[in-house]
Amino acid sequence: MKYSQKMGGIAALIMAATFVVGMVFFILVVDYSGVVDPVQKVALLVDNQASLYIMNLIIYVVFGVFLVVLALALYERLKAGSPAMVQTATAFGLIWAGLMFASGMVANIGAGVVIDLYGKDPAQAATVWLAISAVLDGIGGGVEIVGALWVLLVSWAALRAGGLPRALNYLGVVIGVAGILTLVPALGELGGMIFGLGQIVWFIWLGIDMLRSAQE
Repeated sequence: MKYSQKMGGIAALIMAATFVVGMVFFILVVDYSGVVDPVQKVALLVDNQASLYIMNLIIYVVFGVFLVVLALALYERLKAGSPAMVQTATAFGLIWAGLMFASGMVANIGAGVVIDLYGKDPAQAATVWLAISAVLDGIGGGVEIVGALWVLLVSWAALRAGGLPRALNYLGVVIGVAGILTLVPALGELGGMIFGLGQIVWFIWLGIDMLRSAQE
């Protein structure tokens, strides 16, 4: 139990780090969201191919790996107090991890195809990238329903079971609801911002708490 909590705590902190690294990269290094024209977006891919490949591995694949570790560690911690709910939550956590793996692979393989095409036909490359981006938004972040349900159900189970600090659980409920709001187009941007920024705090807080519990 203590080992699983230690690994879960480490995983949570690494997941928070992937969020921070991704935000810093896409704000200060490659301002991808600030480019509107599809052809210019593909040109940005061409100019930053190596760094974007690595970043996709970090924010999707590395995140997904440690999400599995964290989801299973939380299951071990909470299953005695609220078994049915935490089992459902864990299922959503593992599904979310699978979606992250898929997103990373689609992003990197799709970018490679588009970059090769860009030298022959920039306009067609932009069209293909628009299609790939739509898939990425659907499975990897445009709508946060799966991750939101995981956070919400874990937090609700912990409130019932008393397995985590209550304030942390309330924060998780807020984050989960915010993620669900990404289903509503008019609220998607606000919900996504609260979900993303809130998760950084939630993961750090959760990681510290799990590491402390592993030492008791």
